Amino acid sequence: MEKKLSVSYKKSDLDKFEKIIINKKTDLQYRDYDIKEAIASSKEEHKHLLNSQSSTDIRLYFFQTGTLKTKMKYIKMNQSNEDFEIPVPWFLIRHPKGDVVIDGGNAKEVSEDKHAHWGGVVAAYDPVMGKSENCIDQLNSIGINPSNIRYVLHSHLHLDHSGGVGRFPNATHVVQQKEYDYAFNPDWFAKPAYIRADFDKPGINWKFLRDKNDDFYDLYGDGSIIIIFTPGHAPGHQSFLVRLNNSGYILLTIDAAYTMDHWNDLTLPGLVCSAVDTVDSVKKLKKLAKEKNALIVTGHDPHAWEDFKKAPMFYYD
Repeated sequence: MEKKLSVSYKKSDLDKFEKIIINKKTDLQYRDYDIKEAIASSKEEHKHLLNSQSSTDIRLYFFQTGTLKTKMKYIKMNQSNEDFEIPVPWFLIRHPKGDVVIDGGNAKEVSEDKHAHWGGVVAAYDPVMGKSENCIDQLNSIGINPSNIRYVLHSHLHLDHSGGVGRFPNATHVVQQKEYDYAFNPDWFAKPAYIRADFDKPGINWKFLRDKNDDFYDLYGDGSIIIIFTPGHAPGHQSFLVRLNNSGYILLTIDAAYTMDHWNDLTLPGLVCSAVDTVDSVKKLKKLAKEKNALIVTGHDPHAWEDFKKAPMFYYD
C-alpha cells in the first residue's frame, strides 16, 4: 500500500502563514504593492519559520541540482535508445544535534562549464543546471548557513552525487572506505562516473565506514538517521533510512534503485559494478521498508520525483 504523507506544518506555523496572507492582501488593497518586494518579503518570512523549529524537530527537505538529459538505456539496462531526462536529487536533514546534507547533487562547476568539468561524459549525461541550483546557493536561499552543516553523507562519489564535497567548512564527510578507495582507482567502465576534482581536495574531514562492519550505522545514536551499506551500483554505495516524528520512516535508496522499475525488479540500473550485489541490496532495502512501513524515494525516477514535496515550502517533520 502506498504511504501518503501530508505537509506537516504545526498549528503555530499555519497561524503564522495565515497572518502573512492577510497582511499581503491588505497591502495589495491599500497601496501599490510591488510584486518583487512581495516575493522577497515572503522568502524572509519563510526563513524565519525554517529557523523556528523546536529542539526536538527533525525535518527532511528534498532538493535537486537540475536534471540530466540521457538515454533510457543508460538508466534502465538494455532498454531503448529514446531520450530520457532524470532529476538529480539531494537532501537536507535538520536535526537538533546538527544539520546533515546528503550528497549535494552536481558540483557547482557543472553549471559554469559542464564540458570543462565533466568532459566527454556530457555526451551521455548532459546536465541541465542553473547557476543558482548548486547545493550552497539553494541552502542560502532558505536561510541555512553552509558553515552550520555538521555532516555530509555520501551515498557514493559518482559525478552527480559529489557536489557537496568540500563545500561545508565545518562538516565531517561520511563515506564508505571501499567507495573512497575505488573512486581514486575505478575500473575502466566506471572511470567516467568519477570526477576526481570533485572529491580529491585538501582539508576534508573524512569519516570512513567499513561496509558490513558498520552496517546500519546510527549517525546520532537516536535512530533518526541510519546509514545502510548497499553495494552494487558502486562498490561502496550506501542508502539512508530517516525517521521523522510525524511522517514516520522515509527510505532514501539513492542509486541502489534508480527508479521504481529497479525497485520492482523489472530492470537493472544502466551502470552497475556488480549485478548480484545490486539485486541483493534491493532485497535488503525491501525487507527494511516493509518492516518500517517506509516511504520509498528512489534515486532518479522522473515520474515518482514529481509527487514529492520540494524545498523550501514543503517538508516532512
